[in-house]
Amino acid sequence: MKTKRHGAVLGLIAAGALLLTACGSDNNTAPGAGSTSAAGESSAPVDCGGKSNLSAEGSSAQKNAIDTFVQAYQQKCSGQNLAYNASGSGAGVKQFNGGQVDFAGSDSPLSDSKGEVAAATERCKGNPAWHLPMVFGPVALGYKLEGVKDLTLSGEVAAKIFNGGIKKWNDPAIKALNGSAQLPDKEIKVVYRSDESGTTDNFQKYLTAASKGAWTQGDGKQFKGGVGEGKEKSAGVAQAAGSVDGAITYVELSFAQDNKLSVAKIDNGGGAVELTAETVGKAIDAAKIKGSGNDLVLDLNSIYGSTTAGAYPLLLATYEIVCSKGYDADTAKAVKAFLTVAATSGQEGLADAGYAPLPKTFQDKLLTAINAIA
Repeated sequence: MKTKRHGAVLGLIAAGALLLTACGSDNNTAPGAGSTSAAGESSAPVDCGGKSNLSAEGSSAQKNAIDTFVQAYQQKCSGQNLAYNASGSGAGVKQFNGGQVDFAGSDSPLSDSKGEVAAATERCKGNPAWHLPMVFGPVALGYKLEGVKDLTLSGEVAAKIFNGGIKKWNDPAIKALNGSAQLPDKEIKVVYRSDESGTTDNFQKYLTAASKGAWTQGDGKQFKGGVGEGKEKSAGVAQAAGSVDGAITYVELSFAQDNKLSVAKIDNGGGAVELTAETVGKAIDAAKIKGSGNDLVLDLNSIYGSTTAGAYPLLLATYEIVCSKGYDADTAKAVKAFLTVAATSGQEGLADAGYAPLPKTFQDKLLTAINAIA
């Protein structure tokens, strides 16, 4: 993938602005242990080899990140490749559980109630699957509204927009958050994901936590707002919103930038928060792990409902879902090599692609888990 530098992400590259660190190159570190360079960056050696053509499928939210990882993997491990099909989180999980791909990308953990955990265990020959949070990305409330480039929304107002409770851009509830801004008497055109999507799941979980009861539709990978026009995948919703004045959607930052959408600030009660390096970093740094051992499932609920000043509350983490054990030797070696590169040198290009490089604490945990794959 040819990455592009976008003005809205330039802050993500400023090293001193947040508690995130892009990783450095290899050095003589014990596998999985991580190390600290002079810049505080984690790195690990890569044991290349094994299966020459890996396959993975799932989250379209991480597609640009995976492209960056593949470039780094091919540079580090000559002759190795990964083919990634950005079919959406739901499809990726199904393909992984069916043994059709080597790992899945999902913006949500496997669902126990839907039988996904049991199916993954069976696919991994009786061993548990692990969730490895490899890609962090802010979700933008991206909009196109002629003459309005500075807009603040709250969780409550966003919920009412996406369930049809607010229909016009000059609604009093929107005006109350935006002072003297000249908001047009124009219909709001909601664009949502029509396919199963972890982005949708995370967005609806955010609305549930942050809307003060305005969102009663619940969460899940299918959009439940009941209004708007559905489009497939992140690229589809961003393109659709970018082509219609008055449109709004929820989409990963990189796709909003690619389609020249404006990005709303979010006020969860602690003041309007712009989507920047510092605000994203403050939110990620507060994320807690609720999984056990090397199964690194994150607890994001406290972030979504947070009123902490200066923390951007709407983000997602994309998991690479892998077998802890159960691969053949060649596949295990290649999967570990790819993921090691992704967690280290692959992170260097993520800021340009609209993502947030991994915090060092997560790099270290990831390298420990990756090294334990057998």
